[in-house]
Amino acid sequence: MRLAPLYQQDREQAIQKAEQRGIQTRERSVVENLLKVRFGEIDNQLQAIIEPLLALSPEEFTPLLLQLSREELIDRFH
Repeated sequence: MRLAPLYQQDREQAIQKAEQRGIQTRERSVVENLLKVRFGEIDNQLQAIIEPLLALSPEEFTPLLLQLSREELIDRFH
């Protein structure tokens, strides 16, 4: 009977991890799509700033992606 709480805890942790991965995947898609819309293809320089952008919250990275130029983004996050 003591296994039931452990199983439930493991199950809840697995669900939370899956939800977090889903959120991260959606955020990555948003960043990549905004970069593509603004600048065309995502070259190596833009690819290099995706991870640093994802370290920010969506409320922080969205205005930056919409307002800063390509050069400003690269300078800021590279």
